[in-house]
Amino acid sequence: MESLLGIGNAIVDIPVLLPDNTILEEFAFPEGSMNHIDAPVAARLQERTKGLEFRHIQGGSAANTVAGASQLGLRCGFIGKIGGDALGSHFLKGLVEEGVQASMLEGKLPSGRAYTFIRKTAGCTIGGDESGQVRTFAAYLGAALEFSPKELSEQMFEGYDCLHVEGYLMQCSGVVQRAMEIARGRGMKISFDLGSAGIVQRFRGIIGNLIEEYADIVFANLEEAEAFAGCSAEKAAGVLARLMRCGNGGIAVVKLGAEGSIVQCGGQLCQIAPVQAKAADTTGAGDAYAAGFLYAHSKGADAGRCGKAGSLLASKVVAEVGPKISKSGWKVAKTEIDALLK
Repeated sequence: MESLLGIGNAIVDIPVLLPDNTILEEFAFPEGSMNHIDAPVAARLQERTKGLEFRHIQGGSAANTVAGASQLGLRCGFIGKIGGDALGSHFLKGLVEEGVQASMLEGKLPSGRAYTFIRKTAGCTIGGDESGQVRTFAAYLGAALEFSPKELSEQMFEGYDCLHVEGYLMQCSGVVQRAMEIARGRGMKISFDLGSAGIVQRFRGIIGNLIEEYADIVFANLEEAEAFAGCSAEKAAGVLARLMRCGNGGIAVVKLGAEGSIVQCGGQLCQIAPVQAKAADTTGAGDAYAAGFLYAHSKGADAGRCGKAGSLLASKVVAEVGPKISKSGWKVAKTEIDALLK
C-alpha cells in the first residue's frame, strides 16, 4: 500500500464562542446536544453568528483521516461534494494545504457545515483555551447529501491502491457500494470506518453485506461495534474480522477511547494501550487513529504496531483543541511514529 484515497462528506467545522445562551435558546438547542438542521436554519445561523468569534476548519471524517495520513507522508486523495460557495472553497483550500489531491464535485445546495457552540468564559478563545467547555452541535450536510453513485468515475480512483470510506456516506444511497465496487475492480484494498452507532443501527444489514463483500480493514468505536455485533468489544472485533471478504485475513479495529483499542487480525487479538495525554478536546481522535493506523499499514507494520501508531496520533489530536494538530505537533508525531515503525 503506497497511496490512500478517501471518500466521504465534505464538511466545514465552525466553532463559535457564545457570550451567553441566547442563540441556543432561540434555536431550541439544548446545551450539550447534537442537532441536525435544514437549509433555512443553517442560513439563519449564518446570519446570527455574524460578529461573534468563530473560525472555519476543513473537517469531515474521511477527509480528516486522509489529511492526517498526508501529513505523515502518505500520498493521499479525497472525493467529496461541496456547494459553489465560500465554505466549499475553504474546504478545498484546507485539503490542498495539507497535501491532499482533491476530486471535488459541486452540488446545488450550500456546502455542509457543522457548528460547535462554546460558551465563552474568561480566557476562552477560538484556538486557545476552550477545554472543559460544554459544546452544543448543529450540523447541516447540504451539498454532501446530493452525492449520487453515477457521479463516481474510474478516473477518480486512478493512482491509488487503498480506499478509505466513512460510514456517514451511507446516507447517500448507493454511493458507498459503487465506490467499493470500483475500488475492488481496480484491485485496491478497502478500509471502512462505520461512522456512528446511529448509522450502524439504520443501515446494519447493508453495512454487513458491504463488509462481507468488500472490506479488508474495518474501524469502529465501542458503541458502533456493539450496535453491529451485539456483544462485547473483543467478541465484536472477532465478528467483524471473520465477516470480511478475506475471512480470517481481515483486520478489525475497535477503538475504546481512553481505554485504548483492540485489533483483531486473523487469529491474533492485540490489546493496544492508550498513549497518555492531557485531553483538551476529543474531536477528530478516531479519524486521527485511522490515519496513524493506515500510515503504519502502508509501511508494512504488523497489526500491533499499526494500532500503536493510531493510538499515538490520536493522543496528539486530543491534546489540542479541534480536529487538527499544529505544525509543531505534526513534526513531533511523525518523528515518534517513524521511530515506532523502525
